[in-house]
Amino acid sequence: MIRIDIISAVPDLLSSPLDHSIVKKARDGNHLDVYVHDLRTYTEDKHHKIDDYPYGGASGMVLTPQPVFSCIRSLQSERQYDEVIFMAPDGLPFNQKMANALSLKGNLIILCGHYKGVDQRIRDTLITMEISMGDFVLSGGEIPALAVVDAIARLIPGVLGDAESALEDSFQDELLGPPVYTRPSDFEEMKVPEVLKSGNHAKIKAWEHEQSVLRTKERRPDLYRNYLNEH
Repeated sequence: MIRIDIISAVPDLLSSPLDHSIVKKARDGNHLDVYVHDLRTYTEDKHHKIDDYPYGGASGMVLTPQPVFSCIRSLQSERQYDEVIFMAPDGLPFNQKMANALSLKGNLIILCGHYKGVDQRIRDTLITMEISMGDFVLSGGEIPALAVVDAIARLIPGVLGDAESALEDSFQDELLGPPVYTRPSDFEEMKVPEVLKSGNHAKIKAWEHEQSVLRTKERRPDLYRNYLNEH
């Protein structure tokens, strides 16, 4: 079982997504434990503040070190963690390989940034991995943290109904997924490709691979170049 502890300044943002769909199935099936920690419960400030103005005169507010250090140290006193992850726009871009690796871990902490970020001493001392969802900025790290949890949950054996489906997702082989179709086979004169109805699994696999390569070349030339370099 994987345990994930999420530290947040606004924990209510996390409650609903964690109680639905694949993540809920993973939790109900005892494949995944997720605990959300309200950062404000760890502050020693009498007004329950967890942020302050940055040195240097820049605008915005920054999460202060004390509550973050107290929360993470409290968790680490109870168990060993494989990674302490900080969700940050300047972190490493999250990808499927990273999700695969994290799904093999035991215990993870995810710290959600907020406001203008966190005091650099937190990153220098406590954080072992920094993850970004892309070249854009959100109001906090909660939504990115949920994306990481969902990506991990679907990879845990026994969570998905089809044991093969997660392995056939886009990006697992450096390619985008092929087009998919369902019934009816003819909808408004748009027909499902005949090969998919042929029952010939070898031909179907070959067609799907060809379509994946073409789609990746067209839509993600960066991934296509990586694919060519590895093949």
